[in-house]
Amino acid sequence: MVTGLHDPDQGQALPVLHPACLHAEIRYFCAMKKIHFLVLFLMGTNGWMTAQNPQDLLQAKIDVVYLSSDYLAGRETATEGEKLAAEYIRHRFESLGLKPAGLKGGWLYPFNFQETLNPHDTAKRSLGPVKTGNNVLALLDHGAPNTIVIGAHYDHLGFGGTGSGSLAANDTSIHNGADDNASGVAGLLAIAAKLKNNLKAKNNNYLFIAFSGEEKGLFGSNAYTKDSTLFQAGKVNYMINLDMIGRLNHEKILAINGVGTSPSWKPRFENQAMANGMKISATESGQGPSDHTSFYLKDIPVLHFFTGQHQDYHKPSDDAHKVNYEGILQISDLIIGLIEDLDSKGKLAFTKTKDESGKRAVAFKVSMGVMPDYLYQEGGMRVDGVTEGRPAALAGLQKGDIIVKMGEKAIKDIYAYMEALGSFQKGDRVHVEIKRNGEVKSLEVQF
Repeated sequence: MVTGLHDPDQGQALPVLHPACLHAEIRYFCAMKKIHFLVLFLMGTNGWMTAQNPQDLLQAKIDVVYLSSDYLAGRETATEGEKLAAEYIRHRFESLGLKPAGLKGGWLYPFNFQETLNPHDTAKRSLGPVKTGNNVLALLDHGAPNTIVIGAHYDHLGFGGTGSGSLAANDTSIHNGADDNASGVAGLLAIAAKLKNNLKAKNNNYLFIAFSGEEKGLFGSNAYTKDSTLFQAGKVNYMINLDMIGRLNHEKILAINGVGTSPSWKPRFENQAMANGMKISATESGQGPSDHTSFYLKDIPVLHFFTGQHQDYHKPSDDAHKVNYEGILQISDLIIGLIEDLDSKGKLAFTKTKDESGKRAVAFKVSMGVMPDYLYQEGGMRVDGVTEGRPAALAGLQKGDIIVKMGEKAIKDIYAYMEALGSFQKGDRVHVEIKRNGEVKSLEVQF
């Protein structure tokens, strides 16, 4: 259950809806009373969490609910939904007192792209028409020699379908993408608001970028970092990427990728107290399936913040009521603390890292039908979800089970699990040893 919002019965009125409703198209949306969904959503929660400012929590929720509403039809790049999302983000940047930092002094950075019509055409011989997406850029200028880039992609999968990346087979419902990545945009906006009047972090400029085209292949960030007329890699101190930060769980496990890209990162995440009570699951590589990769490839230190994959990933069920809003702000506060801590350190040194994606490049001939818990690091591979009718479910595996052995192969982590899975064939029967509530059980899985 999501908590963190005020109960109107306690005598506090909800604030006036965001001024983005002044925009003509969004005013139409309000007039059509679709905004009624937003009000009901805000009123249907159980009270404020005391750890965060109530107005900050409400604003984060408004940001996510609007961006992940059906009105934006899944925010697919180069659609009307993407344009409405870009206009909303532009307005939010402007209302914070930031300066436009896009092309020709505007807020937008347009980029062209072509998609492969056949997703199996690796040679890209079947390219579709040229389309245009838009990044949204805002600057907080302190007149400093270096700039910190803070980014989050705002596009999603639209209506899903073949080649979209949807994991909901044959389901062409709206994929709202509340966690992926309206949550990251809400965090980006929360950080921008706090840095605007921050007296402890004045030694860098801050460039806030809402990227589009991420779901189609990092198109927006790739185009921007290759544009020498606007992007100057030598003046970028480091880049922080927020992608899927809306599902901080009760264990408060936060994944931070890229900690090997600068010697300045590790000392700040090895101390758990620094993480405001969070448990850090860190990886070193600066490369991964999100926009920080485009900056890492320009020799810029990067960090990617992520609260883990889940059963709603790339499905229509990734909706706003499942988002942990206090978690978004806790992660934003952690990032603000990191920025403040590094403010007097000057420009960070960059370190190349080993590309860890090869660990994931295993050819699978079979599937268990489970969602791994990518953040679990206490030995074994913990199951975060089980798909009905698939081998794991038929064998009796449950969410929360920890797989510690498959056949003769010990499972120490998710990489050992994937390596073991890649060794099995369709029709194989395999004894799988699990831990459940502290007890060891043996189940037989047939692929």
